[in-house]
Amino acid sequence: MTIHWCGTGLSAIPGLRRLIAAGHDVTVWNRSVDKARAAVGDLTEAIHAFDPGALDGALRSGDVVVSMLPGDWHVPLAEMCLARRAHFVSSSYIAPEMRALGSAARDKALCFVNEIGLDPGIDHLMAHHLVAAYRASDAFDPENDLSFTSYCGGVPKIPNPFRYKFSWSPLGVLKALRSPSRSIRDFEEFNVARPWDALSSYEAPLPSPESFEVYPNRDSIPFMAEYGFDPDWKVRDFVRGTLRLGGWSEAWKDVFAEIETLQGDSGEARLKEMSDQFWRDNAYGPGEADRVVLCVDLKADRGGKTVWHQTYVMDAWGDADGTAMARLVSIPLSLAVESVLSGEIAPGVTAAPHDPALVARYLSEVGRLAQHLQVVDHLG
Repeated sequence: MTIHWCGTGLSAIPGLRRLIAAGHDVTVWNRSVDKARAAVGDLTEAIHAFDPGALDGALRSGDVVVSMLPGDWHVPLAEMCLARRAHFVSSSYIAPEMRALGSAARDKALCFVNEIGLDPGIDHLMAHHLVAAYRASDAFDPENDLSFTSYCGGVPKIPNPFRYKFSWSPLGVLKALRSPSRSIRDFEEFNVARPWDALSSYEAPLPSPESFEVYPNRDSIPFMAEYGFDPDWKVRDFVRGTLRLGGWSEAWKDVFAEIETLQGDSGEARLKEMSDQFWRDNAYGPGEADRVVLCVDLKADRGGKTVWHQTYVMDAWGDADGTAMARLVSIPLSLAVESVLSGEIAPGVTAAPHDPALVARYLSEVGRLAQHLQVVDHLG
């Protein structure tokens, strides 16, 4: 069985190299053959220009297609896999069009695994661990009031005046700032049109506690079911969000103000101008260390008293071997590819695995990728 790895961008390389070095049969497909050779040419000669027709012709039953291409390629590649009876893996969120393939994938015993990178991915694994630990504890009671938060962010290891640096095109970050979010706050649905309308502070329980700015993103509510929350549990707060360095909102206030005014084609053009300027002014330099902080927290209260409270906290930064972001996105992805090949993941369209053995194994590997990984028990 062959792994067809599509895309050798900045966040793809450590996982790709891991699979090749482990002896798997890997074929690399990339729009630029030269860039792919620069990334993995020392390990393999099986590198081809990405071409959907050529990939389709090379696919065999039981193969795995990995998409590290832009998001609009995921569904077409998954549909190709469906026709060729091949599996599919990506780190991206599950789009409705991808989820619609679930029944057909199950019927053909195919695994279409998504959301297995950093965020989404490692955060899912941490959430599954915490929910399982809570269920197994003496404090578990369906009548408890639960609060869940999951905050992740890539930030510069050495803070800069802009309080942020870019490792790829800033355009995606700018467009995300125009997106609404949905979460649970004080037992009610909490809808926000713009992130800056819901900024708050978060004290991360790192070895030296550190305060960050955080805000909700996307739609958190469907993840209650994904993480195994029973429908009748009393959920006070449930939010998946983004983490930024303290001072980020002040540094970006003019950006927020301008984004609010942009509309139509001229607005899109201005966003592109802003993106290009930010890339010139605030991109990571060669060898400059990035940093990733991820905190997933679950707390249970009863009668106004906290009866269970744990936080899974990770702090990682770039080193001589590359960026923290690249290894934390692509290596969990590579673990999922191996799990698919070994039949450890159920057929259908799925996110990061919730099987306790896989969660433990994947998080153990994450522990080797991060400089700090710990479960903090706030009640001792």
